[in-house]
Amino acid sequence: MSKIRKHHSAEFKAQVALAAIREDATIAELASRYGVHATVIHRWKKEAIASMTAGFSGKQEKQQNDHVAEIKELHTKISQLTVEKDFLADASRRLGLLGGKR
Repeated sequence: MSKIRKHHSAEFKAQVALAAIREDATIAELASRYGVHATVIHRWKKEAIASMTAGFSGKQEKQQNDHVAEIKELHTKISQLTVEKDFLADASRRLGLLGGKR
């Protein structure tokens, strides 16, 4: 048995999942054709169908908007913490607690 994991591109996964959805061949035939285990093909097929469902229901766009809002919030928090850290480092240096290090 090979202990090296293969990392497949998204395009390859989509191609294999689409072939499985179309039922171009049996899963066993697809597994031998593409060199991927049948269980992996079943998982990719499920993920592709779930992604399509989310795409048609509008969930994907809502998730994208939620991620953008969360990233904006995190950037704001990072900025705030950076300002606070700089302020406290400067105050500590002035009080002689840092020993002049920065």
